[in-house]
Amino acid sequence: MDSSMNLEERIRHFSRQYAAVKGEITKDIVGQEEAVDGTLIAMIAGGNVLLEGVPGTGKTRLVRSVARTLDLMFSRIQFTPDLMPADVTGANIIEKDEKGNNKQRFVGGPIFSNIVLADEINRATPKTQSALLEAMQEHRVTAGGGTRTLMEPFFVLATQNPIEQDGTYMLPEAQMDRFMFKLFMTFPTEEELCRIVRLTQDTQEERSERIMNGEELLAMRETAKEIPVIDEVVAYAARLVASTHPELDGASETVKKELRFGASPRAVQALIYGARIQALIEGRYNVSYDDIDALACPALRHRVKLTYDALMRGRTPDQVITALIGELRAERGSKRTKAAKTEGAEIRENLTGAVFANQKLPQFPIVRLGHFIPQKVSPVIMKNLH
Repeated sequence: MDSSMNLEERIRHFSRQYAAVKGEITKDIVGQEEAVDGTLIAMIAGGNVLLEGVPGTGKTRLVRSVARTLDLMFSRIQFTPDLMPADVTGANIIEKDEKGNNKQRFVGGPIFSNIVLADEINRATPKTQSALLEAMQEHRVTAGGGTRTLMEPFFVLATQNPIEQDGTYMLPEAQMDRFMFKLFMTFPTEEELCRIVRLTQDTQEERSERIMNGEELLAMRETAKEIPVIDEVVAYAARLVASTHPELDGASETVKKELRFGASPRAVQALIYGARIQALIEGRYNVSYDDIDALACPALRHRVKLTYDALMRGRTPDQVITALIGELRAERGSKRTKAAKTEGAEIRENLTGAVFANQKLPQFPIVRLGHFIPQKVSPVIMKNLH
């Protein structure tokens, strides 16, 4: 991305680049729009993704297509019960030097790549799963007696099969929390199944073409950091995450009844950073409440734990999160109505005083800027607001 561009030009360029990348990926992936968008948003943000879906829905193909489109180094790790941590991170090997003496040399594992596919991660033991923790959070690996920094951009996409649970090891909460999003690859519709058949009849290879490289992806990440987020939107994201904790004062009856544990502070970070990118995708340079709501389920569904009663009633994390969003919207609407009534009373009082004093009437904007920014606003409207 050209550094000489101003912010508005970079925003338009960001939106065009994203649309081009997504367009190439859709040459290989039929449907699955939420999974594609979530994966790209997480990659731009520098996060990781946990992808869940039944076999054959395109999880591996999605990762290969992304790596091909972004011209990034790709490696795949097939997680099995006998996989060891050194198989992931690498290890020291002994070899002869030119004088015939033994010496140790570190050989990096498949984790030393730009995009790492951890296929069926829940089939490996917790010991091996933990080999990814440092890499996912700090983008570095401690192995072979030293700490080595991973190349950027670095992205882990882990998959798990929700059907077969025999011989699997549930991911611990500490590792689940390191995934920015948990996304679902849903089963295709009949129409999408027909398109998949037609797409794969000629060749199983990906059809996507290179659109950009790692440096351009990192430039998009820097652009996202420049998007302002006003205090009201940050407070709303924090309120949403805090509302998932049944032990806190003010927790709703829904949360007390259906959640055992709430989301961590990383959830707020994921919501805010993801919302910035969501705004840029739509060509906006303000983050709205709707951007937070749109990413709430992917960012929170793997970070909350349902109660036994909720599980028995067939409730899902997404249903509880959606209910919380509804409660917060109603609360926000009530506050806005109350504020509007107070504002209206002030305006009437000022108008009355001005008329009786035979003074020129003041000009009041229809919507105050501070109340308008949390909504989706186009740059043209922003410039015309008083």
